[in-house]
Amino acid sequence: MPEPLSTGVRRSGLNSVKNDTGRTAYCGPYILSALTGFPISRVETEVNRFRRVPEDSKIEGTSAMEVAAAATELGWEMTLVQNFWDRERKERPTLWTWMQKPRNAWVYYLLAIHRGKQGHWVLVKGVKLCDTYSDGEWQFVCDGPHRGARIMEIYQLRSRS
Repeated sequence: MPEPLSTGVRRSGLNSVKNDTGRTAYCGPYILSALTGFPISRVETEVNRFRRVPEDSKIEGTSAMEVAAAATELGWEMTLVQNFWDRERKERPTLWTWMQKPRNAWVYYLLAIHRGKQGHWVLVKGVKLCDTYSDGEWQFVCDGPHRGARIMEIYQLRSRS
């Protein structure tokens, strides 16, 4: 149960992204910052350790393996739940159709979606979504820009503590 604030209002338990890099950050570090509460600089350090490049190297794209490795180092476990690579793009479910199906509202889901010709990471918990398009703030999926985006993969994230 979330701890009450001094004003009597309860917290949502969802972390806002902390971009302390002084530059634009990309979706992989954004969603990991929202998940863990760590600043983007710390997340990028973990991704770059996995890549075996200088810790301060700029990150413009991340693979599922890189995100999983960084998540593990930051105390989370990432498990593939569904993969839609065997289907044609138009046959893959949209974010909106996936939201209509039963799932655990208390679990974080990381979705690899199509955004134009590129892939994009979004983090979903309950009916809220966080990514770079929301500038790291949580928003309702129904209000977000990705409702019609096709899903490539779905991962479940669980804290290891």
